[in-house]
Amino acid sequence: MKKAQITLTLSTLLFSSLAFADDIADLTGATNMVWLVTASALVFLMQAGFALLESGMSRSKNSLNVVMKNYMDVCIGTLIFWALGYGLMFGNNPSGFMGSDLFLINDSDPTSYGVLLFQTMFAATAVTIASGAMAERTRFDAYLVGAVIITAIIYPIFGSWVWNANGWLAKMGFIDFAGSTVVHSVGAWCALAGVIILGPRLGRFDKSGKPRELRGHNLTLVALGGFILWFGWFGFNGGSTLSASADIGLINLNTQLAAAAGASASMLLAVALRKPILLTDTVNGSLAGLVAITAGCASMLPAYAVLTGAIGGVVCVLGGQLMLKMHLDDVVGAVSVHGFAGAWGTLAAGIFYADSMFDAKIITVQLIGIAACFVWTFCCAIIMYFAIDILMGLRAPAQHEQRGLDLSEHAEIGYPEFNTGSIAYTADRAGNMDLQR
Repeated sequence: MKKAQITLTLSTLLFSSLAFADDIADLTGATNMVWLVTASALVFLMQAGFALLESGMSRSKNSLNVVMKNYMDVCIGTLIFWALGYGLMFGNNPSGFMGSDLFLINDSDPTSYGVLLFQTMFAATAVTIASGAMAERTRFDAYLVGAVIITAIIYPIFGSWVWNANGWLAKMGFIDFAGSTVVHSVGAWCALAGVIILGPRLGRFDKSGKPRELRGHNLTLVALGGFILWFGWFGFNGGSTLSASADIGLINLNTQLAAAAGASASMLLAVALRKPILLTDTVNGSLAGLVAITAGCASMLPAYAVLTGAIGGVVCVLGGQLMLKMHLDDVVGAVSVHGFAGAWGTLAAGIFYADSMFDAKIITVQLIGIAACFVWTFCCAIIMYFAIDILMGLRAPAQHEQRGLDLSEHAEIGYPEFNTGSIAYTADRAGNMDLQR
C-alpha cells in the first residue's frame, strides 16, 4: 500500500512538472511574440521619422511629394515583400544565393507570421532611404517602380546572403546583427545610383561647379523626425533578437551611446573646423551613429559602441562634403548617413568583436561583405534607374521642378500657398495653376 502511494505521488509530481514546463514554454513564446510585434511597431514608426526629416530638409513646394513617397513605398513594399521578397530572403536556400519558397505566406505558425511582420518593416526601411536622396526632382510613379524592384529583388537577394542560414556570407561568418549593411547600405547604394542618374537639382551648383545652398523649409520637422527615428531604433536593434531576452539591455544601451556619440562628434568637428554647428549635420550625425552601431550592437562592449558612433558621425560629415565635391546632390545626406557610416559600422563590428577583437580573418570577411553589398546593390540599381529613365522618365520636367512636385505630381500643395519672388501660386483640384501678384 505504501509503495503504491509513493508511486502515485511520483507520477503526480511528474505530470505536474510536465504541465508546468508546457505552461512556461507557452508563456515564453507569447512573451517573445509580444516583444517582436512591439519592436515591429517601433520600426514602422520610423517611416514617420523618415517622412518628417526628409520633408523638413526639402523645400516647401516639394514637402507633400516627399511624404507621399514615404507613405506609399511602405504600403506597396509590404505587399511585394509578403508576395515575393520574404521568400527570396528567408526561403529554402540550397544555392546560398536566394530562397525558393515561403512566397505568399497564408497558412503558417504564429511565429512565422511575427517574423514576417518584423522583416517587412526592415524592407520598408531599406527602400525608403532613397526617397530623401532623390527628393525634389523625381517623378512619383517612377520612384514607386524603383521601390517595387528594390523590395522584390535587390534587397531580399542580398539579405538572403547574410540572414538566411544557408547564405554564402552567413556561412563565412559575416557579422551584421541588425542591418548596417543589409538594410542601410543597400538603401544608400540604391540612393547613390538614383542620384547619379537624376543629376543635381536645378540651381544646386553654379556655372563654376560651386554648390549653392538649397535649404529645407522646416528644421523643426527635421529634429522631430530625428527623435522619432532614434526612438524607433530601439525596436530596430533590440527587436533583432527575435525574442525577449536579456541581451536587449546591452543592445539598446549600445544603440543609445552610439547615437549620442555620433551627434557629439559631428558638433565637435564643426567646432574644430570653425564652421557653424548646423542642426541638419547634428541630427544626421546621431543617425550615422545609429547606423554604424546596428551591425555590432549585440557583439560589442559599450566603450567601443561610443567609438563606433563617434567615428560614424565624423564619416557622415566628411562623406557629405565628398558628395558635393563629386557634384552629387543628395538632399538629405542619405548616402553618407546610411552608406558611408553603414560600411564603417559593419567594419567596426569585425574590428571590435568582443570575443575576438582585431581578428584579421573576421575583418577580412567583413570587408568582403561590404564590397559584395556595394557591387550587387549599386550595379543592379544603376541599371534599374537607367531603364526607368529610358522607359518612362525618372526626372520630373524642369517646369514641374521649378513650380514644385506637390502641384505637378499630386494636384495638391503641402502648404496653402507658397511664394516665388513676388508671385504666389495657388492650385485648384485639377492641378490648374493661377498666379496672384
